[in-house]
Amino acid sequence: MENLPSQRSPSMRPVPAESEDALHGETMVVNMGPSHPSTHGVLRLVLRLDGEVVKAVQPHLGYLHRGMEKIAEGMTYNQFVPYTDRLDYLAPLSNNVGYILAVEKLLGITVPPRAQVIRVMCCEIARISAHLLWLGTGALDLGAATVFFHTFRERETLYNIIEALTGTRLTTSYTRVGGLMRDLPEGWTGQVRSFIDAFPAMLDEIDSLLTRNRIWMKRTQGVGRIGAAEAIALGLTGPNLRGCGIAYDVRRTEPYSGYEAYEFEVPVGSQGDVYDRYLVRLEEMRQSTRILDQALRRLPEGRIAVDDPKITLPDKKRVLTSMEELIEQFMLVTEGIKGPPGEVYHAIEAPKGELGFYIKSEGDKSPYRLQIRSPSFISLQAIETMAVGGLLSDLIAVIASLDPVMGEVDR
Repeated sequence: MENLPSQRSPSMRPVPAESEDALHGETMVVNMGPSHPSTHGVLRLVLRLDGEVVKAVQPHLGYLHRGMEKIAEGMTYNQFVPYTDRLDYLAPLSNNVGYILAVEKLLGITVPPRAQVIRVMCCEIARISAHLLWLGTGALDLGAATVFFHTFRERETLYNIIEALTGTRLTTSYTRVGGLMRDLPEGWTGQVRSFIDAFPAMLDEIDSLLTRNRIWMKRTQGVGRIGAAEAIALGLTGPNLRGCGIAYDVRRTEPYSGYEAYEFEVPVGSQGDVYDRYLVRLEEMRQSTRILDQALRRLPEGRIAVDDPKITLPDKKRVLTSMEELIEQFMLVTEGIKGPPGEVYHAIEAPKGELGFYIKSEGDKSPYRLQIRSPSFISLQAIETMAVGGLLSDLIAVIASLDPVMGEVDR
């Protein structure tokens, strides 16, 4: 790793006239965003342009900063779950699981098998939903409007499934320390089965619309290219790294929630361009469908939470009829879960890449320090490497291919 090249940001100062090619005019500095439709949120890019050629790019962040990590210091561990919904708000189910797994690692507990399988299903549903939005909006950024309607039709089906499970469509807050908010409602597995039976045909339709489309290929092939060494040096993960040919997937390298028992492929590209990142995400949706099929087949009966009154709430029927359970609920709600002193880090393979949570505990009901490794924040570092030297129109394709969500960039 020590031999990887260092990454330095090019200066934003005006280039002296004598160093400019005589065939080119003066460079100019312009703002793109923070309300530009192609920046996928409140992202501001300061560009230095020579005509239509990008000479330098400097991302400016912070327009959505909410101080989440500091807020966590005054929250009990379960109270912070709704805040994770607001990170990558396109995949809240996945965020919920990632955070709770870090807390459970601190507590040293493992949830029952049924809860693990349901969490896997939540993560893969979130992955498909997030990739569908990326595909629809990314294609729309480059002028392929038809794809947008196909992807959002499928997302509507997924949101109906999510609503049936959690009671809400966007801010799910579904997981709890030691388990889940509720068990699967009646008929829910049938909804998922109907979706995964029909979804591959829709993916094939998208494949036929874009993959060999001449305009799409010209707008994406060779655009925003980055090498594997550069991607590793910048800390890229997820589809943005796998598009460079690096088969790094946290579900395989450090399995969690029983992922080691599922059969799936880790798709990789070879050129590290926009086109490869598109192909990787397209195949990932197929693999997520494959994982969902396996999860439905192996879903066991049993509890959805650990049986520990210091961690999970007792059954409501017992609370209403027994003094002991009533006291247990009162103590858990008012005092919260007290984690042992120590520090842990746990990461999951979120749709955008490696989403990690670092927790430092001093034995209180709240974390002494919580830090979030958000993949979108790190991905933005690569804009400069990918875009400099290309055209302004290619910069739009680069941003779309990185799939940043500003909710987890600014936190």
